[in-house]
Amino acid sequence: MSKLLSEKTKQVFLVPLSKNNPITVQVLGICSALAVTAKLEPALVMGLSVTIIVAFSNLIISLLRNTIPNRIRIIVQLVVVASLVTIVSEFLKAYAYDISVQLSVYIGLIITNCILMGRLEAFAMANNPWESFVDGFGNGFGYAWILVVVAFFRELLGSGTLLGFKVIPHSFYEAGYANNGLMILPPMALIIVACVIWVHRARNKELQEK
Repeated sequence: MSKLLSEKTKQVFLVPLSKNNPITVQVLGICSALAVTAKLEPALVMGLSVTIIVAFSNLIISLLRNTIPNRIRIIVQLVVVASLVTIVSEFLKAYAYDISVQLSVYIGLIITNCILMGRLEAFAMANNPWESFVDGFGNGFGYAWILVVVAFFRELLGSGTLLGFKVIPHSFYEAGYANNGLMILPPMALIIVACVIWVHRARNKELQEK
C-alpha cells in the first residue's frame, strides 16, 4: 500500500494538474477545449471521457509494453485507444444520448488527441502499470479542469445558465443586463483559454520563458 501511495506516485498525479498541465503548459488538446465548452455539461462529460480513456489506455499499454514489437507500437496504441473510445461512445449513446449528440464527432476524435498518444509514448511505454494508470488520471484531470473553467464562464456569461439551470436572476435582465452572445462563439473559447494560460503562467514563475 505504501508503494501505491508513494511520494513519486503523488507527484505523477499532481504534476499534470498544474506544473505540466496538458493544455496550459504542453498546449495539447486545444481543439476539443474550444469545441465542447459552450456549455458546462458536455465539457464535464468530455473531460471525464478523456480521463477514463487516458488512464485505461496507459494501463493497458504499460501491461503490454514488453511484448509489443517496436515497429508496430503506434498501431497497437491506436487499436487500444480506438477500442476504449468506441466503448465510451456507445455507453454515452445508450445512457446519455443528448450529451452524445452535443459532443458529436469530438468523442471519436479522442483517438487522435495528442494528450493520449503523448502519454502512451512518453510514460506508459517506460513505466509500470500502476504509475501509468495514475499518470493517465492526472493528465485527464488536468485536461478536464481547464475545460470546466472555460465552459463555466462561457455558459454563465453567454447563456446566463450553469448545467442548464438559470443562475442570473430575472431582475438583472429587467434592469438591462443582457447575455453576451459572443461568449458561445468559438473565438471566445480561444480567448478564455489564453487568459487561463496567462493566469496560470503568472502564478507559476518557473514556467515563464527566460
